[in-house]
Amino acid sequence: MAQAFDTQATAAYIVDLTTKTVLLNKNADTPLPPASMSKLMTLYIAFEALRDGRLRLDEELPVSSHAMSYGGSTMFLDTTDRVKVEDLLRGVIVLSGNDACVVLAEALSPDGTEAGFARFMTQRAQTMGMTNSTFANSNGWPAAGHRMSMRDLALLATRLIEDFPNFYPLFSEETFAFDGRAPTNNSNRNPLLGLGVGADGLKTGHTTEAGYGLVGSAKQGDRRIVFVLSGLPSQAARAQESEAVVNWAFRQFTQKSLIKAGETVMRAEVHMGAAPTVALTTAEDLSALVPVLSARELEGEVIYNGPISAPVKKGDTLAELVFAPEGLPETRVPLIAGEDVRKGGFVVTVTNALDHLLSEIGGGRPEAEAEVAEEEASS
Repeated sequence: MAQAFDTQATAAYIVDLTTKTVLLNKNADTPLPPASMSKLMTLYIAFEALRDGRLRLDEELPVSSHAMSYGGSTMFLDTTDRVKVEDLLRGVIVLSGNDACVVLAEALSPDGTEAGFARFMTQRAQTMGMTNSTFANSNGWPAAGHRMSMRDLALLATRLIEDFPNFYPLFSEETFAFDGRAPTNNSNRNPLLGLGVGADGLKTGHTTEAGYGLVGSAKQGDRRIVFVLSGLPSQAARAQESEAVVNWAFRQFTQKSLIKAGETVMRAEVHMGAAPTVALTTAEDLSALVPVLSARELEGEVIYNGPISAPVKKGDTLAELVFAPEGLPETRVPLIAGEDVRKGGFVVTVTNALDHLLSEIGGGRPEAEAEVAEEEASS
């Protein structure tokens, strides 16, 4: 059994995306100040606009006095600038530019204001399943009610990786010297980039209220993990904890192939069908994450309401396979019908009715009747 990861973060969430296995959940559903990690939501909406043609990478956007007024980490934009969308995206990802976020927000806002964009962010997050996220601005600047949970941030990171593979490589860029005007702010703050551990995203965050945090992702071989840490006491602690998370997730667990798509897991009884049973299988290859030092075989249980009534169509969801590797949460996988089973004819109907009647009185179908039914079914 793998040793549980003991994090000093206030809240944390680690998930293996390849097998959808949650490796760690510490206060993951508590809404907390996300600091600059919430910039990922602004980026997601900007990527959607680019995908849909409502924004272009070479389009130049104006800088408002409101955008220019932000302090903290910025691109040092001013109202005389018109900045390409591509540069603004890099400014948000690599430089964590508060001003760059606002420029994008005002361009995409339903009413042209950052406040209007923040309301839209909250609505869009809800539709994506991020139920513990509310936004007061586009960049994570400390504000009452600006909150995200660690699980929501992990979901958002996963969507960025899966929905925008063409833009995701931007998150691994280590430097961006915009216009040469900010030589002290041209490096990505992600402490894992360049360490050779497979890290390729996503976003750091820090405020006095939130502490130090990171939404990170790393890929080694066929496996990818996403993790979120928040409330760490220092930049050094964030770097150490993040590297430890990646090492633990990849070294303490291994991926084990369980079932190939189409392979029969078991056969379930069918009521009133032309066949007595139907094969249960998975729609996709199934693998599980197990601790490297696990001493026991992985066991599972198939759960369904049976017998299953005919007709059955191939691909119908009929059951669940439930299993739980040592020290990890329970996993539930839908099982589908591996074949069609049509409804039985007259003989099947009569035979089933007779079986039911005899079972009610505690008897069984006489052998002779069984032979007659078998002969009729084969004729």
